[in-house]
Amino acid sequence: MSFTEMLWSETAELQETILTMPFNTELAAGTLPSDTFQGYIIQDAHYLEGFARALALSASRAPGADAIAQLAGSAAGAIAVERQLHGDYMARFVVTPETFMATPPSQACDHYTAFLLRSAAVDPFPVAVTALLPCFWIYYRVGTSIHAHAAPENPYRAWIDTYAGEAFASSVHAMIALTDRLGAQADQNTQNAMKTAFAQSSWHEWMFWHSAYHRQGWETPSNPPRVSAQSA
Repeated sequence: MSFTEMLWSETAELQETILTMPFNTELAAGTLPSDTFQGYIIQDAHYLEGFARALALSASRAPGADAIAQLAGSAAGAIAVERQLHGDYMARFVVTPETFMATPPSQACDHYTAFLLRSAAVDPFPVAVTALLPCFWIYYRVGTSIHAHAAPENPYRAWIDTYAGEAFASSVHAMIALTDRLGAQADQNTQNAMKTAFAQSSWHEWMFWHSAYHRQGWETPSNPPRVSAQSA
């Protein structure tokens, strides 16, 4: 069993929950409400910027030219491919630039990107890479699973085709291979930290879709505490 196969095996229950959660089953059936998907693509657009920054930051810390090129290329690809997809879908689902700018990142989106950026900035390089892996791998698994039985007239077909396509598959396999190399070279403490990072990012993936399905933003206390100005 490779290191990444072990990562997947140890999170198997969560991975299956992601695959069968209501957002993804309804997306596959084409029955996901359009306003739910509308909210999702707004949050995904916010997320992709943080994800690309985390990839670029990790690239700057990579120990060799190949890893630098791979991660920097993935950062550029995340912006180019996803912006094109979001541009199409935002027009199709009537998300104006004004609506997007007026909609802040949700709590789930903010927490996930903050986690990735913190890992990219302060964790050992192998841990940072492993934290980034679930976004590649889980989206590919969800995309290919849905693609296998989604009808051609599914209104979310472009999203499905993107994440089940060969170009995305290539980047996923490269990220898996990089993580396997790093895992094989890591000591036990680093491997343990990599396992934790993978599990935490996988949980954030689940929470991102869960939050989008239930249209959650930021929870506001019914009686928020008052903040008084303090004298200097």
